[in-house]
Amino acid sequence: MIIKSIEIKKVNIPLIKPFKTAKRIATHTKSIIVIIKTDTEHIGYGEAASTPVITGETLDSCFYAIKNYIMPAILNLNIANIEEIIGNIQNSILHNTSAKAAVDMAIYDLYAKFYNVPLYQILGGSKKVLKTDITISIDSIENMIDESLKYANLGYDTLKIKVGTDCVDDFEKIKKISEAIGKHISLRIDANQGWTAKDAVRIIKKIEDLELNINFIEQPVHYKDYKGMAYVTKNTYLPICADESVFSARDTIDILEMRAADIINIKLMKSAGIYNALQICKTAKIYGIECMVGCMLETNVGATFAANFAASQSNVKFIDIDTPMFYKKQCAIGGISTDKNEIMLQNEIGSGIIDINQNFIF
Repeated sequence: MIIKSIEIKKVNIPLIKPFKTAKRIATHTKSIIVIIKTDTEHIGYGEAASTPVITGETLDSCFYAIKNYIMPAILNLNIANIEEIIGNIQNSILHNTSAKAAVDMAIYDLYAKFYNVPLYQILGGSKKVLKTDITISIDSIENMIDESLKYANLGYDTLKIKVGTDCVDDFEKIKKISEAIGKHISLRIDANQGWTAKDAVRIIKKIEDLELNINFIEQPVHYKDYKGMAYVTKNTYLPICADESVFSARDTIDILEMRAADIINIKLMKSAGIYNALQICKTAKIYGIECMVGCMLETNVGATFAANFAASQSNVKFIDIDTPMFYKKQCAIGGISTDKNEIMLQNEIGSGIIDINQNFIF
């Protein structure tokens, strides 16, 4: 199975409503879709969801990196030699993790097809159904409460609350949302680097005093502030989850050696794809640390690969793959299916994606 061509498509898909975090506001998802074709007529799909404030990439930079650096490095290689292919992807250009992730996904799609098995099985897993949280993006307290109640009434038992704009306001939002939905609903609090270390400790201790049903606090301080993360982790009882601080297995070691987090959030757009995500997850497992699998604003293309990876690893205990719920229509034909907070994996070989909705290509 030899790589013969790589197509790069740009897609633009509107969100049902704006998605707001402490770092950005998004009304659309603009992504790169990669389509790799082989001499055996097998096709692999992947996605690069550019997030300039996290990975430093734009849509155009992803396109350029894939076309001019990554694509030439892997053409005419045999899919069976996945170590060689992934090595060439990683060495073709520095950084550009989302661009690399798109090609990595398509390679793993083809790798599973080479062995005629579903993707999650070749990665080592057997889970067929995942339960995800749903994200409540930053808004007024009233609107966030309404949104939380809506999803709680739909059967979601875990909500991810975006905060990080103002400590006093953030605390009031967390408190009032919890009061509105009840303690039978779990909360995950994501500050997206929005607090200082001292402010984080102050607000987390106030939250702890309320004895709310909170799984963890995610990325409370700036991604480079490892000492700040360690300070927060040492001085609070709620688990601290590292997200933007961890792009690689090396980052994982650095964070965990400093005891700067209790949970690691793995995203394929940060890790440059599945290959490195596996290394992060296994590194965390050595340290006895559990992982979450999350996503940027990927379409159901990227979400399909994130779900297959999550289903394959026993160390993944938390799922935050909710972006397919944010779109009226899906980009991929095939792949995962969703029913409220449940994600169902396919029985088809590879990722199960069979085509891309042409209406979104521009």
